[in-house]
Amino acid sequence: MSTPSGAPAVPRIPEAVHRRRWAILVVLMFSLLIVVLDNSILNVAVKTIASPSPTGIGATQSELEWAINSYTLVFAGLLFTAGLLGDRLGRKKILLFGITLFGIGSALAAMSDSPGQLITWRALMGFGAAFVMPATLAVLMNVFERDEQPKAIGIWAGSVGLGIAIGPITGGLLLEHFWWGSIFLVNVPVVIIALVAMVLLVPDSKDPRPGRLDPLGVVLSIIGLVLLVYGIIRGGELADFTDVTVLLPVVGGLAVLAVFVLHEKRSASPAIDVSYFKKPAFSAAVAAIALIFFALMGVTFFSAFYMQSVRGWSALRSGLLILPLAVAQMLFAPRARIVVARFGARAVCTAGMLAVSLGLAAFALFDADTPVWVMCVVFFVQGTGMAHVMPPVTVAVMQALPREKAGSGSAVNNTFRQVGGALGIAVLGSVLSTVYRGDIEDHLGALPAGARDAAGESIEATLAVAEKLGPKGAPLVTAAHDAFMGAMHVTALGSAAVALIGTLVVALWLPGREPAAPRSVREEERPAPVGAER
Repeated sequence: MSTPSGAPAVPRIPEAVHRRRWAILVVLMFSLLIVVLDNSILNVAVKTIASPSPTGIGATQSELEWAINSYTLVFAGLLFTAGLLGDRLGRKKILLFGITLFGIGSALAAMSDSPGQLITWRALMGFGAAFVMPATLAVLMNVFERDEQPKAIGIWAGSVGLGIAIGPITGGLLLEHFWWGSIFLVNVPVVIIALVAMVLLVPDSKDPRPGRLDPLGVVLSIIGLVLLVYGIIRGGELADFTDVTVLLPVVGGLAVLAVFVLHEKRSASPAIDVSYFKKPAFSAAVAAIALIFFALMGVTFFSAFYMQSVRGWSALRSGLLILPLAVAQMLFAPRARIVVARFGARAVCTAGMLAVSLGLAAFALFDADTPVWVMCVVFFVQGTGMAHVMPPVTVAVMQALPREKAGSGSAVNNTFRQVGGALGIAVLGSVLSTVYRGDIEDHLGALPAGARDAAGESIEATLAVAEKLGPKGAPLVTAAHDAFMGAMHVTALGSAAVALIGTLVVALWLPGREPAAPRSVREEERPAPVGAER
């Protein structure tokens, strides 16, 4: 790499930052780990939280979905704002603010006395997380040169696998020895360590020419996303997507998002440059992110009930069974760039999405006696597939935008990821509930009308009624297990179908193998840069 005069070009990353770039990446992974850890712990704890007091707080299935989705709604709705503020005010400042708020929300969530309080404090945690996740990726893009970014992003994505592994195991251990609120309280010491490390190591960076703020675009994006996801969640609660209270927010959300896109196309300083979506590779990458998390989040939600309610396993044992998925991600995500360099992003991501699809479809073959080793193989296949999808598509999104707009690019990446996950829980959760209710209704005829309605809401509710009946409730337990297995099989096939759509998207529109570029001056031979640390 050289200038027109033949002199070596000056790298864009200050030398002081470049020297400690891997230490900075560790801090960013630690920050990301906090957010991922929280969600994976909550998935293990849903059965405990659904139990009556004093074990849990008696949350219904819809309240459990809201405990997850209140976080996701706020998180997804604020990602554009957080990315813009990071580019404008400084990513380190935004990162520190977000983690501090996340820690406060965690402490309050741990002390919740009711599902309503838990939902509220989870929303506060989502507010903080919205400023954390995009900032970590934006900082990464500003401390690594372009040729090292795929490797760094692969390691960053692999830390998600670490969170998936640590979360359920930590959650299981905490639930066996402490009360359910400990799964949130454990975030507080992690937040404190992360704050100290950030202050000492992470450099600040921002867009030198950020332009004007786009308050109308920000407001439109928040309103549109919240209305859309709320409507779908409401449809899941009612098991009826034709109800007026479902259609109005869904149609309204889509209309507001359409206005948002039109506004962004005409704005001189848009919150996001929608012209990037005209690039097939960019659009295919963000679509793949949304579709894979749509499919996986729905399965993650019902698999916790399968392992704990049907199989009768503890939260800790259920968490340990997720280890193969996490180990596969940690092993393969940092190395995905090597496979991409040899075969191209299209081939690698297509194979990865196909592996995820097969893993999801395998759930349709599970029964109450499926061997543990079979489940471990399925989870490992899913993790391997994700490890060969997430790093390449994240690189495609982030390298499509200028480095100065890293916050906005990260916001796009994470918005599609979180909205896809929220829609997966809402839509697939509603499919699960609808099929379960339809199958269990015939077995509830002997119960009083009020108890019949409550017992039909979820497998946990049915099992709670059966427990009160004593020995007479044994047939109802068997019916509940059978109804849930049937509902899980239908939902798993739906998840696999969504993942197959993602496979088709990446196979058609992601770029193939790139021709080898001429070898430039080695990174180690680069001259000392001019300029101060950012």
